[in-house]
Amino acid sequence: MNIELDQVIAAHPAARPGVTPALRQISLQIGAGEQVAIIGPSGAGKTTLLQVLCCGLPPRHGRFMLDGQSPWTLSRHALQRLRGQLFLAPQVPPLPPRQRVVTAVLAARLPAMGFWASVRSLIYPADIPAAFEALDRFDLGEKLFERVDRLSGGERQRVGLARALLAPARFWLVDEPLSALDPSRSRQAIETLTQEAQARGVTLVATLHQVDRALAHFPRIIGLRDGQVAFDLPAAEVTRERLARLYDQYEHELRGEMAAPIEPDAMPAPVVMHCR
Repeated sequence: MNIELDQVIAAHPAARPGVTPALRQISLQIGAGEQVAIIGPSGAGKTTLLQVLCCGLPPRHGRFMLDGQSPWTLSRHALQRLRGQLFLAPQVPPLPPRQRVVTAVLAARLPAMGFWASVRSLIYPADIPAAFEALDRFDLGEKLFERVDRLSGGERQRVGLARALLAPARFWLVDEPLSALDPSRSRQAIETLTQEAQARGVTLVATLHQVDRALAHFPRIIGLRDGQVAFDLPAAEVTRERLARLYDQYEHELRGEMAAPIEPDAMPAPVVMHCR
């Protein structure tokens, strides 16, 4: 899927008048099948950018195009169909707490299913082997029939990522997918995502606090600061000097430290999200 942003300005709908928008004059082009990591200090606008890209937040100004279409000029039905080609993995997956893991993972297929097939799948999981295979890629195969609320925070985060492998999507958007994972799990998770995206020809955009992981696994790095693009470069050209300027006054984040650390497997409880 091809993505184009031209002079995009965007802000959260609840933002007060006069407050500086989260995104200011963003211009980007991402080609089909590209893998891009977005880095930058807290408050840079990374999550807001993902919300725009997943058609969840309309720009206040500028042009946003997906495969040559402007999502916000489409009919409601056409916009819903376009969103079915996108997969968003939030930092805290909105998984229903009382649901079985197998059902939560297979729910990623719902955009391509009819109403009655969707209902049947929620009651009687339709493809258990596929769910197991997706979970096993993240070392979670043994959790297939567990309830979501019995998983640790890191396990829930990996379940959210496993859903991507079953989604009928051509564009994966992943928001801080490693925040609750230890170094070994984080390496496994990012390798699985990038390898699967490449094998399927899927466009992958991920926001990451772990700069070392971004540089090691993504060929293209976008540095975001204060809602603007600080640089957009091949990973090999992202120097220590550029990173130092990007994280000026946020050096603890560049070192991999957080102001309020999220311990592995210690994330907030998931919340229920109603389907659109």
